[in-house]
Amino acid sequence: MDHMVEGSVLWLRVKILSALSDPTRLEILNYLAEGERCVCEIIPAFQRSQSTISKHLNILYEAGILDRRIDGKRTLYRIKNPRILGLLREVDAVALDQIAELEDAGRILEASIR
Repeated sequence: MDHMVEGSVLWLRVKILSALSDPTRLEILNYLAEGERCVCEIIPAFQRSQSTISKHLNILYEAGILDRRIDGKRTLYRIKNPRILGLLREVDAVALDQIAELEDAGRILEASIR
């Protein structure tokens, strides 16, 4: 990222997409799609250590994907911009297109060896 200016659209794109490039972080986003949750609810929902989940939450927060607030002793997280869920739906659509192409290729290959 040496050639990217911090704060530029390209730099922010890389930051956001990098934050989304981990299965645990995607699972956390799916979990938070239902609404704001306390970290005390998030950690038990995953079979990972507290430090691992905290690290992933912080990466999503630093990328501007999550918002967090303190309520007494509780730290609450929520998806900052619901457009992120639309982005994930678009990625899912691309993945489904690729699966369909593979299925079509498999049918063509199968028909060609009969």
